[in-house]
Formats: sequence, C-alpha cells, structure tokens
Amino acid sequence: MKNIRNFCIIAHIDHGKSTLADRLLETTKTLSERELQAQVLDNMDLEREKGITIKSHAIQMEYMHGGEKYILNLIDTPGHVDFSYEVSRAIASCEGALLVVDATQGIQAQTISNLYLALGHDLEIIPVLNKIDMEAAMVDEVKDQIVDLLGCKREEILAASGKTGEGVDSILEAIVERIPAPKGDAEAPLQALIFDSVFNSFRGIIAYFRVFNGTIHKGDRVKFFNTGSEYTADEIGVLKLKLSPRDEIRAGDVGYIISGIKTSTDVKVGDTVTHIDRPCSEAIAGFEDVKPMVFAGLYPVDSDQYEDLRASLEKLQLNDASLTFDPESSLALGFGFRCGFLGLLHMEIIQERLYREFNMDVITTVPNVSYKVHTTKGAVIDVHNPSGLPEPTLISHIDEPYILAQIITKTEFLGNVMKLCIDKRGILKNQVFITQDRVEVNFDMPLSEIVFDFYDKLKSISRGYASFDYHMTDYKPSKLVKLDILLNGEQVDALSSLIYSDHAYDFGRRMCEKLKELIPRQQFDIAIQAAIGAKIIARETVKAVRKDVTAKCYGGDISRKRKLLEKQKRGKKRMRQVGNVEVPQEAFLAVLKMD
Repeated sequence: MKNIRNFCIIAHIDHGKSTLADRLLETTKTLSERELQAQVLDNMDLEREKGITIKSHAIQMEYMHGGEKYILNLIDTPGHVDFSYEVSRAIASCEGALLVVDATQGIQAQTISNLYLALGHDLEIIPVLNKIDMEAAMVDEVKDQIVDLLGCKREEILAASGKTGEGVDSILEAIVERIPAPKGDAEAPLQALIFDSVFNSFRGIIAYFRVFNGTIHKGDRVKFFNTGSEYTADEIGVLKLKLSPRDEIRAGDVGYIISGIKTSTDVKVGDTVTHIDRPCSEAIAGFEDVKPMVFAGLYPVDSDQYEDLRASLEKLQLNDASLTFDPESSLALGFGFRCGFLGLLHMEIIQERLYREFNMDVITTVPNVSYKVHTTKGAVIDVHNPSGLPEPTLISHIDEPYILAQIITKTEFLGNVMKLCIDKRGILKNQVFITQDRVEVNFDMPLSEIVFDFYDKLKSISRGYASFDYHMTDYKPSKLVKLDILLNGEQVDALSSLIYSDHAYDFGRRMCEKLKELIPRQQFDIAIQAAIGAKIIARETVKAVRKDVTAKCYGGDISRKRKLLEKQKRGKKRMRQVGNVEVPQEAFLAVLKMD
C-alpha cells in the first residue's frame, strides 16, 4: 500500500486538466503510441464536440521512482459548475489533488470552489501552473495569486505545459513525494466505496469502487450495504484505458466489479460494498445527497414510449447520479417525468445523451426552480411546477430560493457585471479586489433569475473573462405570479411559468410575440394570450390561411361577394371549434432563448 497514490485533477473550466492528464499518461507509458489522442480520457462524443469534460474518468498508471514501482490512480474531473457533483465524488476517493491554474487566465471562481471542496476532505494540494508556453502567460502574477489563495511557498508551485509536456516529470515526482499513501487495513472486513457506475447491455452494471479496508477476490460473495442486495463478484479488476481483470484488489486501490446486476436500483453511487460472510460494521460516509437546482418536465414525443423513457433515465442515472426524476402528467403532453438538474448545461447534456445513447426523442418543458408556498391554513407546500400551485385565494405568500453568486472579473467589466446582477434582482453583498485588475463580487440573488440566460450574458459582457460560481443560501418571500399561456382560450400547462410580478407583463408580451412566429398558420385564426389569473395581459393572433373565394366574382353586386365571404366565415368558425393547435417543440425551447 505504501506505493499507491490516489489523486484527482481539479481546475476551472478550460484550464487544461484533460490535456495535462494526457501528458501524465504519455510520460508513464500507460498508453501505446497508437492509443494516444488528444483528451484521451474524454471518451464520449459529446465531450469531444463541446470540448468539455462531463464525466470524471479514472485510470491507473505505473511510475518508476527511486528504483521502486509506484501505482498512481488518477481521476480527471469536469470544470463546469453544473458538474461539481462529479468533482465532489472524485475528491472523496482520493488523498491528494493537483490544482491546475491557467497561466494566461489566473485564478477563477471554479478554481476557488473546487479548492474548498478538496480542503474540506483534507486533501494534499499540489498547485500546478499550466500553459506556461503561451505568449500571454503571466507566470509571476499568477504565482502571486496562488500564494495568496493557498498560503503555500512560491517554490512549491510547479510550472508545466500540458501541450509541450514541459514540467510533467516534476509533477509525477511531486505526486509520489507529497501525496500520502492511502491508509487502511488489508486484513480488516471489506469496505469499498462505489464512486461511479455504468450500464453495459451485455454484462449488466459495472460499478467502480475504491477499497478503503479489506481485500476483494474474484468469485467472492458480496453485498451492497445500503440496498442489501447480494451478488457474486464474477470479475474484478483495475481501470486502465480498458477494463483490466485481476484476481484480487487490496485496500487503498481503485477498481471495478462486474456481477451481472440487471436492476439499476440495486447500485447506488456512494454505497459501500462488503463481504456477506464477514461484513463491515458500518457503511463509509458516502456523498451528501445532491440538491437539484433546475426542474423541467421530460415527455416522450410518442406517448407509447413512456416506459422506454423510464428505463433510459434509470440507466442514465447510474452514470450520472446527480439526475433525479419523478413521474408526472400534463394535459398538453400526456405522461412524462419531472426531472431535477444541476443547471441548464446539465439539462442540455442529459437531453442530448438520451437521444444519442438510448435513441429517445423527448420534449422538454420550461425549466423552473422549486418554491415553498405558504397557504392560508398555515401549511407549507413544495412546488416544482407552476401547475401544482394552489388557488390564489389559498396562498398566503410564496418563498423562492436565493443563492450567493460569486463572480470574479476584470475591473474594466465591473460596471456591466454589476448592472446585469442588479437587473436580475441581485443585492450586492461585498466586493474584494484580488489584484489591481481583478475583482470578486458577491451578490444575493434569486435562483430563478440565473436559470435562463444569466451565464451566457455574463460571458458576453465580460468577453469571456468573468467566472461564476454559486451555492444555495435560503428561501425568502417574494412577489410571484403565475403566468399562463392560452391558445384559443385553452391553457397550455407546459408553457406556464411562475414569474416575478414586475417582470410578468414584459415577459408575457415577448412570449406571445415569439409564439406567433413559431406556431404554424392553420385554416382558422389562433389567438395567443398571456394571462395572470383571469386578466389577459398580452395578445397576438396567428392569421388564418384563406382561400380567395371571391376570385370568381368579377363585377356585379357587392352582396354576391359578401354571401361567399359569410359562408367561408361560418366554415372557419366551425373549424375552430373542432381544430386543435399543435405546439411545435421549438416553442418550448424558444422560451429559454427569449431576449
């Protein structure tokens, strides 16, 4: 065990974690020349297209140092705030972390929040300054920032370049020398923490675990502590680029187990694996339950696919434990699921993965957050969906969730950032100048205001320099109203939203205009209305497609034309009663991109 090192790489988005991981794998000759490609650990098509890491990836390397062979277990983590749950799981399985900072960008919000996560687990932090080969690298300034943040000595900061491979050897030496070996007793009862799992259609569920105590052998009878399910370890092994089988895995190591598990509810991320005949006395403290920030309905395009969608979501949940879902139904869309996501990017990725990995086409409703509704009878109801609101006469007041938003930006963009946050009902808590030209501002803001397009706007007004991180604080009373959208007097519940009363009129008007563009013309007029309660606040009309019935009347009395027009009008009126309006999928998504 003294020759094992478990570590992860943490950083802000796009600071070069995956590229640095490539160089570590190359230097330790874990991969052959043929297997090497850029960002080799990002094995999902989506990750390659978007250039971001979505999943944490574990891989084992072997490294010779001082004449001894060391086993290094690396977990590469995502940098985006929507995937911070992945980072927290990686951190719980490690003893040390490489904190990577981009020499051209300096310390950013996610750097700080991931660092606090790691310090909360008492990890040994090795600061690494990346991209030193770039012309724009500010090596000395960024080193000063790291010293201020960590309180370490300047000579402890390693300078490297993930692109050229410069400084990678010194990083590997630092991992062996600075990160402590895992503690644990190989003779004690088995205790292994599941930190990830994946569904394989041939072999069932493959669970990845880190052994804290004890030893697991191939063919052992094991059970999952919290769910109580019992299985035989058909195959165990370590994670190279492919799965690599072994006969035993001892304390301190990271590996996988295949035992032909078919039911996805049996495997929970954060659960403990132990032996049946000699179980451990208590489970390892897993991860705190994740709190979804954004809720949206997912509905199958074809209502017969409801069960398929449930199965797909369960399989996806194995691989992404931060996804939560409950069944719900909607008048407009039939049966579906109310899903909880960590943010809008997370929601977009889930939708895309459902389509690619399970061939499920889904309709997504307007995302919103959960509110606490206080009724006049003194009860408190959690509402995730505007259609679940009680009657207005029964509501005493509504509390909405607030967050503390931490934004780090260059001083030249400070005015624009302040204006954006104040427009979104933010209240300035404090501002701190980190250096002469970098400032950190903290705002108290309603979560619902940042759900839609806040992040995109922040990036565009700061030319990509501002970085953003947030965490929930508490619920506060707010003036909210329910905005309904009516088509021909019929309410479309999937387009309803809870909105701050001062923004309702403007939002309703823009929504009607947008829907007018998107809803195709029918044989009859379609009235699009926005309403608060019984009061209509905006209206647009999609004009009917009409045949020119008077074309054959030339000359003669006007009454001949009027007779034909009246006949057409009666037909249109009858058609309107039986005709129904199809709302295209773009209409549900357009609400997100309204501006």
